[in-house]
Amino acid sequence: MTRIVLVDDHPVVRAGLRALIDGQDDLTVVGEADSLDAALAAVRSTQPDVVLMDLSLGQAQGGAEITARLRALPEPPEVLVLTTYDTESDILRALDAGARGYLLKDAPPAELFAGIRATARGETVLAPTVAATLVRRAAQPGPTITEREVEVLELLSRGLGNKEMARELFVSEATVKSHLSHIYTKLGVDTRAGAVAAAIDRRIIRAK
Repeated sequence: MTRIVLVDDHPVVRAGLRALIDGQDDLTVVGEADSLDAALAAVRSTQPDVVLMDLSLGQAQGGAEITARLRALPEPPEVLVLTTYDTESDILRALDAGARGYLLKDAPPAELFAGIRATARGETVLAPTVAATLVRRAAQPGPTITEREVEVLELLSRGLGNKEMARELFVSEATVKSHLSHIYTKLGVDTRAGAVAAAIDRRIIRAK
């Protein structure tokens, strides 16, 4: 029996997922959580095989941060992201945090069940659009946008100035200016607004 903990801040979503998953003979939901503390407590008390993780939890710690904390536990569960977001920044952040797989909430139930089983076996599970994003990134001609540059773009989309970005990233303003210069060159733009628009259009970051 594969034991699962659900991490999502919407009770109705968790109830729907529980009903679907518990209808499978070999899958069972053993816990639920809507925050970092609740997720850590649920995992420690139930020792699940898989944590089904949403990315946006409406709190300071999102799903990627919680994933990293869970994967740092002495006996970490496998984490399968289940979210509505398929931008490059979300995908990379989740996978870098240690998620084994990444599915979207519009996946049919059979795909979700298969993904949970595969994740429990330690296999990588990716939604087709997610896999396509990673392939496109790997095959992208010329220099790719780095993870730090993605962070800069996300801060830009929030309207932060150079000084505020430097404070957020714990770097100097000169370093921020250098990142911006590289971003402009890679995206073929010459303004902050142009950089944000291009990044959203290319699905590098989410529209705020």
